[in-house]
Amino acid sequence: MTGRGRVRGNDYRVLAPDEHFTPRLTVSVVIPAYGGQDKLDLVLAALARQTYPAELTEIIVVDNGSSPPLRLPEGTSARLVVCDRPGRASARNAGLAQAKGEVIHWLDSDVVLTPGAVEAHMRWHHAAPYLVVTGYLRFTTAEAGAELPDDLEAAFEPAEPHTWIVDLVERTDGLTDNPQRPFSLHVGGATSVNARLIEAAGPMDEDLILGQDTELGYRLWQAGAVFVPEPAARAYHLGPTMRMRDKQPIDRVSHAFVADRIPAYRWLRGHPGRQWKVPYVTAVVDGTRGYDDVRATVDAVLAGTVPDVSVLLTGPWSTLERDRRAPLRDPDLELVLVHGHYLHEGRVHLAETLDVDPAVPFVLHLPAGWVPGEDTLARLLDLARDDGLGLVNVLLHESSEGVVAARLERASAFARARLVVTAGEDLDDVVDEVSGVAWVEGETYGFSTEAAVPLGRRGAYRARLEAQAEADRLAKEAERLRAQVAKWREEAGRWRKSTVELRREVGALRRQLAAANRAQQGLRTLVSTTMKRALRKRLRG
Repeated sequence: MTGRGRVRGNDYRVLAPDEHFTPRLTVSVVIPAYGGQDKLDLVLAALARQTYPAELTEIIVVDNGSSPPLRLPEGTSARLVVCDRPGRASARNAGLAQAKGEVIHWLDSDVVLTPGAVEAHMRWHHAAPYLVVTGYLRFTTAEAGAELPDDLEAAFEPAEPHTWIVDLVERTDGLTDNPQRPFSLHVGGATSVNARLIEAAGPMDEDLILGQDTELGYRLWQAGAVFVPEPAARAYHLGPTMRMRDKQPIDRVSHAFVADRIPAYRWLRGHPGRQWKVPYVTAVVDGTRGYDDVRATVDAVLAGTVPDVSVLLTGPWSTLERDRRAPLRDPDLELVLVHGHYLHEGRVHLAETLDVDPAVPFVLHLPAGWVPGEDTLARLLDLARDDGLGLVNVLLHESSEGVVAARLERASAFARARLVVTAGEDLDDVVDEVSGVAWVEGETYGFSTEAAVPLGRRGAYRARLEAQAEADRLAKEAERLRAQVAKWREEAGRWRKSTVELRREVGALRRQLAAANRAQQGLRTLVSTTMKRALRKRLRG
Protein backbone atom coordinates (compact mmCIF):
# COMPACT_ATOMS: atom_id res chain seq x y z
CA MET A 1 0.00 0.00 0.00
CA THR A 2 3.06 2.29 0.06
CA GLY A 3 2.52 5.37 -2.06
CA ARG A 4 -1.20 4.75 -2.55
CA GLY A 5 -4.22 6.15 -0.77
CA ARG A 6 -6.76 4.14 1.16
CA VAL A 7 -9.99 3.27 -0.57
CA ARG A 8 -12.96 5.18 0.85
CA GLY A 9 -16.17 3.26 0.45
CA ASN A 10 -15.82 1.46 -2.87
CA ASP A 11 -13.98 4.20 -4.78
CA TYR A 12 -11.06 2.04 -5.92
CA ARG A 13 -9.81 4.69 -8.37
CA VAL A 14 -7.31 5.93 -5.76
CA LEU A 15 -5.35 2.68 -6.22
CA ALA A 16 -4.35 3.43 -9.86
CA PRO A 17 -2.82 0.03 -10.71
CA ASP A 18 0.41 0.02 -12.72
CA GLU A 19 -0.03 -1.28 -16.27
CA HIS A 20 3.65 -2.25 -16.30
CA PHE A 21 3.65 -4.09 -12.97
CA THR A 22 6.01 -6.96 -12.24
CA PRO A 23 3.98 -10.16 -11.64
CA ARG A 24 4.76 -11.78 -8.30
CA LEU A 25 1.42 -13.03 -6.90
CA THR A 26 0.28 -16.60 -7.52
CA VAL A 27 -3.24 -17.31 -8.73
CA SER A 28 -5.37 -20.46 -8.53
CA VAL A 29 -8.03 -20.80 -11.23
CA VAL A 30 -10.82 -23.00 -9.83
CA ILE A 31 -13.17 -24.53 -12.42
CA PRO A 32 -16.16 -26.58 -11.18
CA ALA A 33 -17.52 -28.78 -13.98
CA TYR A 34 -20.41 -31.16 -14.46
CA GLY A 35 -20.16 -32.74 -17.89
CA GLY A 36 -19.46 -30.56 -20.92
CA GLN A 37 -16.09 -32.05 -21.84
CA ASP A 38 -15.96 -30.25 -25.22
CA LYS A 39 -16.47 -26.81 -23.65
CA LEU A 40 -14.00 -27.58 -20.86
CA ASP A 41 -11.32 -28.39 -23.45
CA LEU A 42 -11.81 -24.92 -24.99
CA VAL A 43 -11.70 -23.24 -21.54
CA LEU A 44 -8.38 -24.95 -20.74
CA ALA A 45 -6.98 -24.09 -24.17
CA ALA A 46 -7.82 -20.41 -23.53
CA LEU A 47 -6.07 -20.55 -20.16
CA ALA A 48 -2.95 -21.89 -21.88
CA ARG A 49 -2.84 -18.66 -23.95
CA GLN A 50 -2.91 -16.27 -20.98
CA THR A 51 -0.27 -13.55 -20.83
CA TYR A 52 0.07 -13.90 -17.05
CA PRO A 53 3.11 -16.10 -16.24
CA ALA A 54 2.28 -19.81 -16.30
CA GLU A 55 4.67 -20.49 -13.40
CA LEU A 56 2.48 -18.23 -11.19
CA THR A 57 -0.77 -19.84 -12.36
CA GLU A 58 -2.42 -22.95 -10.91
CA ILE A 59 -5.45 -24.52 -12.63
CA ILE A 60 -7.78 -26.82 -10.67
CA VAL A 61 -10.67 -28.59 -12.41
CA VAL A 62 -13.27 -30.07 -10.08
CA ASP A 63 -15.30 -32.96 -11.53
CA ASN A 64 -18.65 -32.68 -9.77
CA GLY A 65 -20.02 -36.12 -10.61
CA SER A 66 -19.75 -36.12 -14.42
CA SER A 67 -20.71 -39.28 -16.31
CA PRO A 68 -18.51 -40.26 -18.03
CA PRO A 69 -15.84 -38.74 -15.78
CA LEU A 70 -14.03 -35.68 -17.07
CA ARG A 71 -10.52 -35.98 -18.48
CA LEU A 72 -7.74 -33.43 -18.88
CA PRO A 73 -6.24 -32.81 -22.32
CA GLU A 74 -2.70 -33.99 -22.91
CA GLY A 75 -0.02 -31.46 -22.13
CA THR A 76 -2.16 -29.39 -19.71
CA SER A 77 -0.76 -28.32 -16.38
CA ALA A 78 -4.18 -28.43 -14.74
CA ARG A 79 -5.02 -30.72 -11.82
CA LEU A 80 -8.23 -32.75 -11.61
CA VAL A 81 -10.10 -32.99 -8.30
CA VAL A 82 -13.19 -35.15 -7.79
CA CYS A 83 -16.09 -33.86 -5.65
CA ASP A 84 -18.89 -36.39 -5.14
CA ARG A 85 -21.21 -33.99 -3.32
CA PRO A 86 -23.46 -32.36 -5.94
CA GLY A 87 -23.72 -28.60 -6.32
CA ARG A 88 -21.49 -25.87 -7.66
CA ALA A 89 -20.81 -24.48 -4.18
CA SER A 90 -19.52 -27.87 -3.01
CA ALA A 91 -17.35 -28.18 -6.12
CA ARG A 92 -15.86 -24.73 -5.65
CA ASN A 93 -15.14 -25.41 -2.00
CA ALA A 94 -13.42 -28.67 -2.96
CA GLY A 95 -11.22 -26.76 -5.40
CA LEU A 96 -10.63 -23.99 -2.86
CA ALA A 97 -9.41 -26.54 -0.33
CA GLN A 98 -6.72 -27.63 -2.81
CA ALA A 99 -5.75 -24.14 -3.99
CA LYS A 100 -2.39 -22.68 -3.02
CA GLY A 101 -2.59 -19.33 -4.84
CA GLU A 102 -2.58 -15.93 -3.17
CA VAL A 103 -5.52 -15.06 -5.43
CA ILE A 104 -8.49 -17.32 -6.21
CA HIS A 105 -9.98 -16.93 -9.70
CA TRP A 106 -13.43 -18.50 -10.02
CA LEU A 107 -14.14 -19.65 -13.58
CA ASP A 108 -17.10 -21.54 -14.99
CA SER A 109 -16.43 -24.52 -17.24
CA ASP A 110 -18.16 -22.81 -20.19
CA VAL A 111 -16.38 -19.42 -19.96
CA VAL A 112 -13.52 -18.80 -22.39
CA LEU A 113 -11.08 -16.05 -21.35
CA THR A 114 -9.41 -13.71 -23.81
CA PRO A 115 -5.57 -13.89 -23.59
CA GLY A 116 -5.09 -10.85 -21.33
CA ALA A 117 -7.98 -11.53 -18.92
CA VAL A 118 -6.05 -13.06 -16.02
CA GLU A 119 -3.35 -10.38 -16.27
CA ALA A 120 -6.05 -7.67 -16.13
CA HIS A 121 -7.36 -9.23 -12.91
CA MET A 122 -3.94 -9.62 -11.34
CA ARG A 123 -2.91 -6.03 -12.07
CA TRP A 124 -5.51 -4.95 -9.49
CA HIS A 125 -4.53 -7.58 -6.94
CA HIS A 126 -0.96 -6.26 -7.04
CA ALA A 127 -2.35 -2.82 -6.12
CA ALA A 128 -4.17 -3.88 -2.92
CA PRO A 129 -4.68 -7.11 -0.94
CA TYR A 130 -8.43 -6.78 -0.35
CA LEU A 131 -10.00 -6.67 -3.82
CA VAL A 132 -12.70 -8.62 -5.64
CA VAL A 133 -12.33 -8.17 -9.41
CA THR A 134 -14.98 -9.18 -11.96
CA GLY A 135 -14.40 -9.34 -15.71
CA TYR A 136 -16.84 -8.50 -18.48
CA LEU A 137 -18.73 -11.50 -19.81
CA ARG A 138 -20.34 -11.71 -23.22
CA PHE A 139 -22.74 -14.49 -24.15
CA THR A 140 -22.29 -16.10 -27.54
CA THR A 141 -24.44 -18.58 -29.42
CA ALA A 142 -21.75 -19.16 -32.08
CA GLU A 143 -20.60 -22.70 -32.63
CA ALA A 144 -17.26 -23.02 -30.86
CA GLY A 145 -15.96 -26.01 -32.78
CA ALA A 146 -13.55 -28.66 -31.57
CA GLU A 147 -10.57 -26.31 -31.37
CA LEU A 148 -10.24 -22.85 -29.95
CA PRO A 149 -10.14 -20.23 -32.73
CA ASP A 150 -7.13 -17.93 -32.95
CA ASP A 151 -9.25 -14.78 -32.95
CA LEU A 152 -11.90 -15.20 -30.25
CA GLU A 153 -13.67 -11.91 -30.90
CA ALA A 154 -13.97 -12.64 -34.61
CA ALA A 155 -15.27 -16.15 -33.93
CA PHE A 156 -17.68 -15.43 -31.08
CA GLU A 157 -19.13 -12.07 -32.07
CA PRO A 158 -21.81 -10.84 -32.23
CA ALA A 159 -22.33 -11.66 -28.56
CA GLU A 160 -24.74 -10.34 -25.95
CA PRO A 161 -23.20 -8.42 -23.02
CA HIS A 162 -23.91 -9.30 -19.40
CA THR A 163 -26.52 -6.52 -19.23
CA TRP A 164 -27.08 -6.83 -15.50
CA ILE A 165 -23.41 -6.16 -14.70
CA VAL A 166 -23.18 -3.40 -17.31
CA ASP A 167 -26.29 -1.67 -15.93
CA LEU A 168 -25.02 -1.95 -12.34
CA VAL A 169 -21.65 -0.46 -13.26
CA GLU A 170 -23.08 2.34 -15.38
CA ARG A 171 -25.65 3.55 -12.86
CA THR A 172 -23.07 3.64 -10.04
CA ASP A 173 -20.20 5.31 -11.96
CA GLY A 174 -18.24 2.08 -12.01
CA LEU A 175 -19.30 1.16 -8.44
CA THR A 176 -17.44 4.20 -7.09
CA ASP A 177 -20.30 6.44 -5.89
CA ASN A 178 -20.99 4.65 -2.59
CA PRO A 179 -23.40 1.97 -3.86
CA GLN A 180 -25.39 0.19 -1.16
CA ARG A 181 -24.73 -3.31 -2.50
CA PRO A 182 -21.42 -3.44 -4.44
CA PHE A 183 -21.10 -7.10 -3.47
CA SER A 184 -23.67 -7.92 -6.16
CA LEU A 185 -20.74 -7.77 -8.60
CA HIS A 186 -19.40 -11.07 -7.25
CA VAL A 187 -20.44 -13.57 -9.93
CA GLY A 188 -18.75 -16.93 -10.13
CA GLY A 189 -18.30 -17.03 -13.89
CA ALA A 190 -15.23 -14.78 -14.03
CA THR A 191 -14.37 -13.23 -10.64
CA SER A 192 -11.08 -13.20 -8.73
CA VAL A 193 -10.72 -12.75 -4.96
CA ASN A 194 -7.74 -12.26 -2.69
CA ALA A 195 -7.32 -15.52 -0.78
CA ARG A 196 -7.00 -13.67 2.53
CA LEU A 197 -10.48 -12.29 2.06
CA ILE A 198 -11.97 -15.73 1.46
CA GLU A 199 -10.17 -17.01 4.53
CA ALA A 200 -11.76 -14.21 6.56
CA ALA A 201 -15.23 -14.54 5.02
CA GLY A 202 -15.37 -18.31 4.81
CA PRO A 203 -16.12 -20.64 1.87
CA MET A 204 -19.32 -20.84 -0.14
CA ASP A 205 -22.51 -21.76 1.71
CA GLU A 206 -23.36 -25.29 0.57
CA ASP A 207 -26.80 -25.15 2.22
CA LEU A 208 -28.01 -22.67 -0.38
CA ILE A 209 -29.77 -23.95 -3.50
CA LEU A 210 -29.10 -20.80 -5.53
CA GLY A 211 -27.61 -17.39 -4.82
CA GLN A 212 -24.31 -18.74 -3.47
CA ASP A 213 -22.24 -16.22 -5.45
CA THR A 214 -24.13 -13.20 -4.09
CA GLU A 215 -24.15 -14.54 -0.53
CA LEU A 216 -20.38 -15.05 -0.58
CA GLY A 217 -20.00 -11.60 -2.14
CA TYR A 218 -21.91 -10.16 0.82
CA ARG A 219 -19.63 -11.87 3.33
CA LEU A 220 -16.58 -10.66 1.41
CA TRP A 221 -17.98 -7.11 1.67
CA GLN A 222 -18.43 -7.61 5.40
CA ALA A 223 -14.79 -8.74 5.55
CA GLY A 224 -13.65 -5.42 4.08
CA ALA A 225 -13.53 -6.13 0.34
CA VAL A 226 -13.48 -3.53 -2.43
CA PHE A 227 -15.27 -4.59 -5.64
CA VAL A 228 -13.73 -3.69 -9.00
CA PRO A 229 -15.29 -4.16 -12.46
CA GLU A 230 -12.53 -4.62 -15.05
CA PRO A 231 -13.62 -4.21 -18.71
CA ALA A 232 -10.18 -5.31 -19.96
CA ALA A 233 -10.77 -8.78 -18.47
CA ARG A 234 -12.99 -10.00 -21.29
CA ALA A 235 -14.52 -13.45 -21.57
CA TYR A 236 -17.09 -15.35 -23.65
CA HIS A 237 -19.76 -17.52 -22.13
CA LEU A 238 -20.56 -20.39 -24.51
CA GLY A 239 -24.34 -20.14 -24.68
CA PRO A 240 -26.88 -18.39 -22.40
CA THR A 241 -26.74 -18.81 -18.62
CA MET A 242 -29.43 -20.52 -16.56
CA ARG A 243 -30.41 -17.09 -15.18
CA MET A 244 -30.93 -15.70 -18.67
CA ARG A 245 -33.23 -18.61 -19.48
CA ASP A 246 -35.24 -18.71 -16.25
CA LYS A 247 -34.67 -15.45 -14.37
CA GLN A 248 -38.02 -15.23 -12.55
CA PRO A 249 -38.14 -18.80 -11.15
CA ILE A 250 -34.44 -18.56 -10.23
CA ASP A 251 -35.00 -15.28 -8.36
CA ARG A 252 -37.97 -16.85 -6.57
CA VAL A 253 -35.88 -19.75 -5.28
CA SER A 254 -32.82 -17.62 -4.54
CA HIS A 255 -34.73 -14.94 -2.62
CA ALA A 256 -36.36 -17.55 -0.39
CA PHE A 257 -32.92 -18.46 0.97
CA VAL A 258 -30.74 -15.35 0.74
CA ALA A 259 -33.31 -13.25 2.64
CA ASP A 260 -32.21 -15.09 5.78
CA ARG A 261 -28.52 -14.43 5.16
CA ILE A 262 -28.20 -11.02 3.46
CA PRO A 263 -29.72 -8.25 5.63
CA ALA A 264 -28.87 -5.67 2.94
CA TYR A 265 -31.79 -7.00 0.88
CA ARG A 266 -34.26 -5.00 2.94
CA TRP A 267 -37.18 -5.50 0.52
CA LEU A 268 -37.06 -9.26 1.18
CA ARG A 269 -37.65 -8.68 4.90
CA GLY A 270 -41.03 -6.99 4.90
CA HIS A 271 -42.61 -9.11 7.66
CA PRO A 272 -42.48 -7.06 10.91
CA GLY A 273 -42.47 -10.06 13.24
CA ARG A 274 -39.92 -12.36 11.59
CA GLN A 275 -36.55 -13.28 13.06
CA TRP A 276 -33.69 -13.88 10.63
CA LYS A 277 -30.48 -15.90 10.74
CA VAL A 278 -28.46 -12.71 10.27
CA PRO A 279 -30.13 -9.66 11.88
CA TYR A 280 -29.67 -6.17 10.49
CA VAL A 281 -28.44 -4.75 13.81
CA THR A 282 -26.98 -6.30 16.95
CA ALA A 283 -27.07 -4.21 20.12
CA VAL A 284 -24.33 -5.06 22.61
CA VAL A 285 -25.17 -4.40 26.28
CA ASP A 286 -23.12 -5.20 29.37
CA GLY A 287 -25.36 -7.54 31.38
CA THR A 288 -23.45 -6.97 34.63
CA ARG A 289 -24.69 -3.39 35.10
CA GLY A 290 -27.74 -4.18 37.21
CA TYR A 291 -31.05 -5.81 36.38
CA ASP A 292 -33.15 -2.62 36.27
CA ASP A 293 -30.77 -0.67 34.02
CA VAL A 294 -30.13 -3.63 31.73
CA ARG A 295 -33.82 -4.37 31.38
CA ALA A 296 -34.71 -0.74 30.62
CA THR A 297 -32.13 -0.60 27.83
CA VAL A 298 -32.76 -4.02 26.31
CA ASP A 299 -36.55 -3.73 26.37
CA ALA A 300 -36.37 -0.32 24.69
CA VAL A 301 -34.18 -1.70 21.90
CA LEU A 302 -36.58 -4.58 21.31
CA ALA A 303 -39.62 -2.27 21.38
CA GLY A 304 -38.29 0.17 18.78
CA THR A 305 -39.42 0.64 15.21
CA VAL A 306 -36.53 -1.49 13.86
CA PRO A 307 -37.74 -5.08 14.38
CA ASP A 308 -34.77 -6.67 12.57
CA VAL A 309 -32.55 -6.45 15.64
CA SER A 310 -30.88 -8.76 18.15
CA VAL A 311 -29.27 -8.05 21.52
CA LEU A 312 -26.00 -9.53 22.78
CA LEU A 313 -25.89 -9.48 26.58
CA THR A 314 -22.37 -10.03 27.89
CA GLY A 315 -21.66 -11.46 31.33
CA PRO A 316 -20.16 -14.42 33.22
CA TRP A 317 -23.27 -16.51 32.73
CA SER A 318 -21.62 -19.92 33.05
CA THR A 319 -20.41 -19.10 36.59
CA LEU A 320 -23.86 -18.45 37.99
CA GLU A 321 -25.13 -20.76 40.72
CA ARG A 322 -28.50 -19.77 42.11
CA ASP A 323 -28.79 -19.65 45.88
CA ARG A 324 -32.10 -21.44 46.30
CA ARG A 325 -32.10 -21.23 50.12
CA ALA A 326 -31.60 -17.47 50.44
CA PRO A 327 -32.06 -16.01 46.94
CA LEU A 328 -32.46 -12.42 48.15
CA ARG A 329 -29.00 -12.54 49.75
CA ASP A 330 -27.36 -14.05 46.65
CA PRO A 331 -24.34 -11.83 45.78
CA ASP A 332 -25.02 -12.57 42.09
CA LEU A 333 -28.73 -11.79 42.32
CA GLU A 334 -28.60 -9.01 39.68
CA LEU A 335 -26.94 -11.35 37.18
CA VAL A 336 -29.37 -14.14 38.05
CA LEU A 337 -32.31 -11.84 37.36
CA VAL A 338 -30.91 -10.69 33.99
CA HIS A 339 -30.13 -14.27 33.00
CA GLY A 340 -33.54 -15.58 34.00
CA HIS A 341 -35.42 -12.69 32.42
CA TYR A 342 -33.86 -13.06 28.96
CA LEU A 343 -32.91 -16.74 28.80
CA HIS A 344 -35.86 -17.62 26.58
CA GLU A 345 -36.15 -14.40 24.58
CA GLY A 346 -35.33 -15.36 20.98
CA ARG A 347 -33.80 -12.00 20.06
CA VAL A 348 -31.48 -11.86 23.09
CA HIS A 349 -28.27 -13.89 23.22
CA LEU A 350 -26.35 -14.38 26.47
CA ALA A 351 -22.61 -14.51 25.80
CA GLU A 352 -19.48 -14.28 27.89
CA THR A 353 -17.41 -12.58 25.19
CA LEU A 354 -18.08 -9.97 22.53
CA ASP A 355 -18.87 -12.48 19.80
CA VAL A 356 -21.00 -10.72 17.18
CA ASP A 357 -21.73 -12.55 13.92
CA PRO A 358 -19.43 -10.87 11.34
CA ALA A 359 -22.26 -11.01 8.80
CA VAL A 360 -24.33 -8.49 10.82
CA PRO A 361 -24.06 -5.12 9.02
CA PHE A 362 -24.38 -2.82 12.06
CA VAL A 363 -23.38 -3.17 15.72
CA LEU A 364 -24.71 -0.80 18.39
CA HIS A 365 -22.68 -0.59 21.61
CA LEU A 366 -25.08 0.79 24.21
CA PRO A 367 -24.41 1.49 27.91
CA ALA A 368 -26.93 -0.12 30.25
CA GLY A 369 -29.36 2.38 31.75
CA TRP A 370 -29.58 4.52 28.63
CA VAL A 371 -32.94 4.11 26.94
CA PRO A 372 -33.34 4.77 23.19
CA GLY A 373 -36.62 6.17 21.90
CA GLU A 374 -38.95 4.31 19.59
CA ASP A 375 -37.31 5.57 16.39
CA THR A 376 -33.81 6.27 17.77
CA LEU A 377 -32.15 3.29 16.14
CA ALA A 378 -33.96 3.88 12.84
CA ARG A 379 -32.71 7.47 12.71
CA LEU A 380 -29.13 6.48 13.52
CA LEU A 381 -29.22 3.84 10.76
CA ASP A 382 -30.58 6.38 8.27
CA LEU A 383 -27.71 8.72 9.13
CA ALA A 384 -25.10 5.99 8.67
CA ARG A 385 -26.58 4.78 5.38
CA ASP A 386 -27.24 8.17 3.83
CA ASP A 387 -23.75 9.51 4.59
CA GLY A 388 -21.91 6.22 4.10
CA LEU A 389 -20.53 6.45 7.66
CA GLY A 390 -18.51 3.69 9.25
CA LEU A 391 -19.08 4.95 12.80
CA VAL A 392 -21.68 7.13 14.50
CA ASN A 393 -20.71 8.19 18.03
CA VAL A 394 -23.60 9.26 20.26
CA LEU A 395 -22.72 11.60 23.13
CA LEU A 396 -24.95 10.60 26.04
CA HIS A 397 -23.32 12.37 28.99
CA GLU A 398 -20.22 14.46 29.63
CA SER A 399 -18.71 15.37 32.99
CA SER A 400 -15.38 15.83 34.70
CA GLU A 401 -15.24 12.06 35.08
CA GLY A 402 -15.35 11.53 31.35
CA VAL A 403 -17.70 10.90 28.45
CA VAL A 404 -20.48 8.33 28.22
CA ALA A 405 -21.25 7.43 24.60
CA ALA A 406 -22.99 4.87 22.43
CA ARG A 407 -21.46 3.67 19.15
CA LEU A 408 -23.14 2.50 15.96
CA GLU A 409 -20.46 0.66 13.96
CA ARG A 410 -20.66 -0.47 10.35
CA ALA A 411 -18.98 -3.89 10.39
CA SER A 412 -17.63 -3.70 6.82
CA ALA A 413 -15.91 -0.36 7.52
CA PHE A 414 -14.18 -1.70 10.62
CA ALA A 415 -13.13 -4.84 8.74
CA ARG A 416 -11.58 -2.67 6.01
CA ALA A 417 -9.84 -0.52 8.63
CA ARG A 418 -8.31 -3.59 10.26
CA LEU A 419 -6.90 -4.66 6.89
CA VAL A 420 -5.02 -1.38 6.35
CA VAL A 421 -4.27 -0.11 9.88
CA THR A 422 -0.61 0.21 10.80
CA ALA A 423 1.10 -0.06 14.16
CA GLY A 424 0.34 2.91 16.41
CA GLU A 425 -2.74 4.09 14.47
CA ASP A 426 -6.09 4.49 16.19
CA LEU A 427 -8.62 2.21 14.51
CA ASP A 428 -11.40 4.84 14.65
CA ASP A 429 -9.15 7.26 12.74
CA VAL A 430 -8.65 4.67 10.01
CA VAL A 431 -12.41 4.06 9.90
CA ASP A 432 -12.79 7.80 9.33
CA GLU A 433 -10.44 7.54 6.34
CA VAL A 434 -12.10 4.54 4.70
CA SER A 435 -15.73 5.37 5.49
CA GLY A 436 -16.31 8.40 7.74
CA VAL A 437 -17.09 9.11 11.41
CA ALA A 438 -19.68 11.44 12.96
CA TRP A 439 -20.67 12.62 16.46
CA VAL A 440 -24.28 13.35 17.40
CA GLU A 441 -26.08 14.42 20.59
CA GLY A 442 -27.94 11.61 22.35
CA GLU A 443 -30.82 13.86 23.43
CA THR A 444 -31.35 14.93 19.82
CA TYR A 445 -31.79 11.30 18.84
CA GLY A 446 -34.18 10.43 21.67
CA PHE A 447 -31.93 8.88 24.32
CA SER A 448 -32.90 9.26 27.97
CA THR A 449 -32.22 7.65 31.35
CA GLU A 450 -35.82 6.72 32.09
CA ALA A 451 -35.81 3.25 33.53
CA ALA A 452 -39.58 2.80 33.48
CA VAL A 453 -41.55 0.97 30.83
CA PRO A 454 -39.76 1.64 27.53
CA LEU A 455 -41.22 4.32 25.34
CA GLY A 456 -41.82 1.81 22.60
CA ARG A 457 -44.01 -0.32 24.84
CA ARG A 458 -45.90 2.73 26.15
CA GLY A 459 -46.44 3.91 22.62
CA ALA A 460 -47.66 0.51 21.53
CA TYR A 461 -49.94 0.30 24.58
CA ARG A 462 -51.37 3.75 23.90
CA ALA A 463 -51.88 2.81 20.28
CA ARG A 464 -53.75 -0.33 21.29
CA LEU A 465 -55.95 1.62 23.69
CA GLU A 466 -56.68 4.26 21.06
CA ALA A 467 -57.38 1.62 18.46
CA GLN A 468 -59.73 -0.20 20.84
CA ALA A 469 -61.52 3.04 21.73
CA GLU A 470 -61.91 3.88 18.06
CA ALA A 471 -63.19 0.37 17.36
CA ASP A 472 -65.73 0.70 20.18
CA ARG A 473 -66.85 4.09 18.86
CA LEU A 474 -67.26 2.72 15.36
CA ALA A 475 -69.18 -0.29 16.68
CA LYS A 476 -71.58 1.99 18.57
CA GLU A 477 -72.00 4.21 15.52
CA ALA A 478 -72.70 1.15 13.37
CA GLU A 479 -75.29 -0.07 15.86
CA ARG A 480 -76.95 3.37 15.87
CA LEU A 481 -77.04 3.38 12.08
CA ARG A 482 -78.46 -0.13 11.99
CA ALA A 483 -81.25 0.96 14.39
CA GLN A 484 -81.92 4.04 12.27
CA VAL A 485 -82.09 1.94 9.11
CA ALA A 486 -84.48 -0.47 10.81
CA LYS A 487 -86.66 2.48 11.85
CA TRP A 488 -86.60 3.84 8.30
CA ARG A 489 -87.53 0.45 6.93
CA GLU A 490 -90.47 0.20 9.36
CA GLU A 491 -91.60 3.70 8.38
CA ALA A 492 -91.24 2.85 4.71
CA GLY A 493 -93.43 -0.24 5.29
CA ARG A 494 -96.12 1.91 6.80
CA TRP A 495 -95.84 4.31 3.87
CA ARG A 496 -96.16 1.46 1.41
CA LYS A 497 -99.26 0.19 3.26
CA SER A 498 -100.81 3.68 3.32
CA THR A 499 -100.03 4.08 -0.38
CA VAL A 500 -101.89 0.86 -1.19
CA GLU A 501 -104.91 1.96 0.87
CA LEU A 502 -104.92 5.40 -0.74
CA ARG A 503 -104.73 3.85 -4.18
CA ARG A 504 -107.75 1.72 -3.31
CA GLU A 505 -109.72 4.78 -2.10
CA VAL A 506 -108.79 6.72 -5.23
CA GLY A 507 -109.96 3.80 -7.36
CA ALA A 508 -113.31 3.67 -5.58
CA LEU A 509 -113.78 7.42 -5.93
CA ARG A 510 -112.96 7.24 -9.61
CA ARG A 511 -115.53 4.52 -10.06
CA GLN A 512 -118.16 6.55 -8.13
CA LEU A 513 -117.37 9.64 -10.18
CA ALA A 514 -117.70 7.68 -13.41
CA ALA A 515 -121.10 6.35 -12.29
CA ALA A 516 -122.25 9.89 -11.37
CA ASN A 517 -121.09 11.16 -14.72
CA ARG A 518 -123.07 8.43 -16.45
CA ALA A 519 -126.18 9.21 -14.35
CA GLN A 520 -125.85 12.90 -15.08
CA GLN A 521 -125.52 12.23 -18.80
CA GLY A 522 -128.67 10.02 -18.70
CA LEU A 523 -130.63 12.72 -16.89
CA ARG A 524 -129.60 15.30 -19.44
CA THR A 525 -130.70 12.99 -22.24
CA LEU A 526 -134.09 12.36 -20.54
CA VAL A 527 -134.74 16.08 -19.96
CA SER A 528 -133.82 16.94 -23.51
CA THR A 529 -136.12 14.25 -24.94
CA THR A 530 -139.05 15.31 -22.73
CA MET A 531 -138.68 18.96 -23.67
CA LYS A 532 -138.54 18.11 -27.34
CA ARG A 533 -141.78 16.06 -27.11
CA ALA A 534 -143.59 18.83 -25.25
CA LEU A 535 -142.52 21.40 -27.84
CA ARG A 536 -143.76 19.25 -30.70
CA LYS A 537 -147.20 18.80 -29.00
CA ARG A 538 -147.50 22.54 -28.46
CA LEU A 539 -146.72 23.22 -32.11
CA ARG A 540 -149.36 20.72 -33.38
CA GLY A 541 -152.03 22.12 -31.09
